[in-house]
Amino acid sequence: MTLPAALIFDVDGTLAETERDGHRVAFNRAFAEMGLPWQWSVGLYGQLLRVAGGKERIRYYIERYQPKDRPQGDPTDLITALHQAKGRHFKDLLTANVIPLRPGVRRLLYEARQQNVRLAIATTSAKDSVLPLLEQLLGPESPGWFEMIAAGDMVTTKKPAPDIYHLVVEAMDLPREHCLVLEDSQQGVLAAVAAGLPTVVTINDYTRNQPMPGASLVISHLGEPSQPFEVLWGEAKDAYYFSLELAQSLLAAS
Repeated sequence: MTLPAALIFDVDGTLAETERDGHRVAFNRAFAEMGLPWQWSVGLYGQLLRVAGGKERIRYYIERYQPKDRPQGDPTDLITALHQAKGRHFKDLLTANVIPLRPGVRRLLYEARQQNVRLAIATTSAKDSVLPLLEQLLGPESPGWFEMIAAGDMVTTKKPAPDIYHLVVEAMDLPREHCLVLEDSQQGVLAAVAAGLPTVVTINDYTRNQPMPGASLVISHLGEPSQPFEVLWGEAKDAYYFSLELAQSLLAAS
């Protein structure tokens, strides 16, 4: 079996535990900064995560939950200002070290780099949120590990549409059947599978109960030698943490 041609990572909930104690808190701080009496609880934010993209999420919330408080006319300017403020607060949270990498991420990235497996990112997040996260959690040089960082505003339609994955494989001229995507959500799986890419899911508290149609493997996290993953769906070939060897076997079976 040959090594994967590339590993393509989602970011939020996949590389790091960013959603509950990162983006959610940053959104709430942005609302407070703008003098808005809005508060996204842990449970409500889980519902809002069904909408891909931060600006899209704010717009949906205004239309669905705050129709009486929405600004007169087009709310685009307010949404843009809130999203920019949220980005600043998210960076502050990164600096405070409250957002951890998920288990096994650093190890798998190191293994891929040692074996010259190409790396890419495909995320609905804005690039100005992704770069500080990588630099803070993996080191200032880490954005350079990824041949391409495809972010949300680079495509017209976000996940579950496959556009972001089409963009990555076409720009990098990758053979789709020899690439492996790492995702954490149903939206991400639908996007990657629609792009013809084998996909592994590492679930989190928000996505644990979501169906993952088309996934090659669903696990609790990537795991470590001292911290085994839990297999929720699929066959892990007696592995207890995710490695390039396991990736090879999944691609061979796909």
